[in-house]
Amino acid sequence: MLDPKLLRQDLDNVVTQLAARGFTFDRERYEALEQARKTQQVATQDMQAARKTSSKKIGQAKAKGEDVAPLLAEVESLGDQLKQAEQGLSELLAELHDLLAGMPNIPHESVPAGLDEADNVEIKRWGEIPTFEFEPRDHVDLGEQIGGLDFAAGAKLAGSRFAVMSGGIARLHRALAQFMLDVHTQEHGYQETIVPLLVNKKALYGTTQLPKFADDLFHLQGELEYSLIPTAEVPLTNLLQDSIVEASELPVKMTAHSNCFRSEAGSYGRDTRGMIRQHQFEKVELVWAVHPDESWDALETLTRHAEVILEKLELPYRRMALCAGDMGFAATKTFDLEVWLPGQSAYREISSCSNTEAFQARRMQARWRNPATGKPELLHTLNGSGLAVGRTLVAVMENYQRENGEITVPEVLRPYMQNLESVALN
Repeated sequence: MLDPKLLRQDLDNVVTQLAARGFTFDRERYEALEQARKTQQVATQDMQAARKTSSKKIGQAKAKGEDVAPLLAEVESLGDQLKQAEQGLSELLAELHDLLAGMPNIPHESVPAGLDEADNVEIKRWGEIPTFEFEPRDHVDLGEQIGGLDFAAGAKLAGSRFAVMSGGIARLHRALAQFMLDVHTQEHGYQETIVPLLVNKKALYGTTQLPKFADDLFHLQGELEYSLIPTAEVPLTNLLQDSIVEASELPVKMTAHSNCFRSEAGSYGRDTRGMIRQHQFEKVELVWAVHPDESWDALETLTRHAEVILEKLELPYRRMALCAGDMGFAATKTFDLEVWLPGQSAYREISSCSNTEAFQARRMQARWRNPATGKPELLHTLNGSGLAVGRTLVAVMENYQRENGEITVPEVLRPYMQNLESVALN
């Protein structure tokens, strides 16, 4: 959430910056609410002062032996008026809060201008695009040929956008997740964490999935108001909810391998073939909480950690700086990593790494204690995929395919597969 003081002090700039994201800020409504809040707040404070003055007069009158009945009646009347004023102020503050909760983060000055993915800017490329002496197939055809990737079975069990993996493909998928965790914990210094797959509304609000993106979630029915996590970013980041971290404990770096669940609302007709856009998928998530002065260096480091996984797997990729209009709701800047998929002859997103600055921390009240003042201040939080396991499996299958349909196992994964060199027909 944006700092309310920022809107009060620099509203023109906020409106301009949000417009760069394609977000139309209801300035008229905000200014009307803010003016009403100021008026109501002054009236409430005046009533509080008047009641305090009248209460003092009662004590003075009693000391003099005077009749205090009129003063008691006055205080009672002021009390009733004050309750109404406080209720009105509370309602105005709640309406302002809801308005702020629906506003995305302001893009950093270095973010490219633009409204959609066509305006994203390529930062770099790594690796050589593989060449084949045969027509490369996509992962769906490969999975059908060697077995082990069954979308019909997924549809039978749950519906579209589900898959069943078995045999060598399932083993390769598991190896990828274990490899990612080992690199991030042993080489990059993350703390491995196992988190709940069900979270409450407060957690989803803290990382900005609620209220705006409720339709993107799977919600439990019944008295328990839980939702399935869309990413481990939600529980990982919310571990800092309503807490104060000592400066000596920063940065906080956590990773988790988890299932993720998304309804893919609004994606009708997109990526209906294969594993690119599933309702259930696995991801290794990276989350940082840092000193505010260090979040931009942290974004570069976090993004490099995701790139290292692709490089160790020898998968060609490119880094993209997302334009203002293509960034996620909470991000102030985002780098996407896109891996090359021969079956599509295209780069496709495999990781998204973002700095949210204090946007999430303000909602969660995630703070650090400044030793210079002894006072708590808001942290900066960052998150990224390190990587999406299913999409990495797709990239491995397509980039390491052989003409007979077998999949060569990347060398870094072989220790996780008892030195198996290829995945063949089940």
